[in-house]
Amino acid sequence: MIKAAESGEADAQFNLGLMYNNGQGVPKDYSEAVKWFRFAADQGDAKGQNGLGLMYNIGQGVPQDYPEAAKWYRLAAEQGYVSAQFNLGLMYNNGQGVPKDYAEAVKWFRLAAEQGDVDAQHELGVKYYMGQGVPHDYAEAYVWFSIAVAGDNAKPTAAHFCDKLAGKLTPDQLAEGQKRATELFEKISSGK
Repeated sequence: MIKAAESGEADAQFNLGLMYNNGQGVPKDYSEAVKWFRFAADQGDAKGQNGLGLMYNIGQGVPQDYPEAAKWYRLAAEQGYVSAQFNLGLMYNNGQGVPKDYAEAVKWFRLAAEQGDVDAQHELGVKYYMGQGVPHDYAEAYVWFSIAVAGDNAKPTAAHFCDKLAGKLTPDQLAEGQKRATELFEKISSGK
């Protein structure tokens, strides 16, 4: 692994960074993790860019720097890297390193949600429930919460919201929401 990383293999560099970050097979060393994530990130590796963004976001191995975190998340998110899309959505949602912008948060949450990220599906449900960055829409919130419940890493709060929303929707809205959620979940699960 070390030889491959030292020879410039981006995947190996990212993996070595992860090993240093988690203390797996090497002593835990956040500065070393940052170094290897940066090597991978500088080669355009989305995993390395997201890893570097995480380090800046939480301030491990480098001073906490939200604008720098957002920069690295964006580079990875624009390549379609799901975790980075979700992380960038959170940055916009919270106004960390970028201006608070719910519509921009929704854009990134949707991209991650449509690729199966359960946390992003949940956040998209919240946005429709609250009317933040999108029109207030209980039926659409129900769809996204339902999908978040159906995923492998189901969110318990999503089930709570589904139950709460079921009482606010007409029988027709509920039936349509269930149908849309099923269709969208199948589409997401099949990767189409």
